[in-house]
Amino acid sequence: MTAMNTTTHKHLLGLKGMDGKEISDILDRAAYWEQHPTKVTNVLGGKFVANMFFENSTRTRFSFEVAEKRLGVQVLNFAAAASSVQKGESIYDTVRTLESMGIDAGVIRLKPNGVLQELAERIQVPLINAGDGNNEHPTQALLDLYTMRKHFGELKGLHVAIIGDIQHSRVARSNLWALQAVGAKVSFCAPDMMKAPELEAHAPYVTMDEALKADVVMMLRVQLERHDNALFTSADEYRAQYGLTVERLGQMPPHAIIMHPAPVNRNVEIDDELVEHDRSKIFTQMSNGVPIRMAVIERALS
Repeated sequence: MTAMNTTTHKHLLGLKGMDGKEISDILDRAAYWEQHPTKVTNVLGGKFVANMFFENSTRTRFSFEVAEKRLGVQVLNFAAAASSVQKGESIYDTVRTLESMGIDAGVIRLKPNGVLQELAERIQVPLINAGDGNNEHPTQALLDLYTMRKHFGELKGLHVAIIGDIQHSRVARSNLWALQAVGAKVSFCAPDMMKAPELEAHAPYVTMDEALKADVVMMLRVQLERHDNALFTSADEYRAQYGLTVERLGQMPPHAIIMHPAPVNRNVEIDDELVEHDRSKIFTQMSNGVPIRMAVIERALS
């Protein structure tokens, strides 16, 4: 097995500032694992990884667990709802406790912003960000890039339009930093209340009609529950203005693909019949999460 090129920094807290070469190395390694003939290996046998989810998750948590088990890792699954966090234990003390027990790395999802960086400065084992607040979700962006590269052959020069609740989306931020690092163009489309003004200096906001001209149309989950002042009176109103409908599919270039990080609100941000359309890569993205996370775990523990 060939060695994977990595930096000496083993944490994966985010993709902002990561160069295109390192991103490409991770994608290349994921391709290696996707094509690996043996489903379960013992490459990282004897290593212990704790999956620490302080926020609910389905796809990300199970994808990491499958990736870990395919690498031969011993997995410890931690859920905040069934832990001493419910008794008032701090996130730091929880992670420090697991580190003291001998884990070799931690996969962590958190609601608050800023906590993960503080943890990484105090914890000696590598930490992998499985989503923190509305800051970043690096492995989701990596699997998105992997999906695009497999379909188009290369990423440089692609135009990716990200549509929806940009303000609260960690997926949008990680994709922005990663796509720009590899030479792709990013544009955003969102209602005014769902825009993140601080990102406008990095990528323009465009109309829905302009966004539909992109090579990749990436829809985001509508997080109306996070907005104090309702911008739309109903899901139907949002769909009419910003949803990817069957009618809007006709405005997309013939070569363009549909993506979505999931979970999907069918018939809100995307019509039900488009979720598994021939041009949709939504379930392909989920499949690609396993080899990407194998590459990331290997990066942390090798």
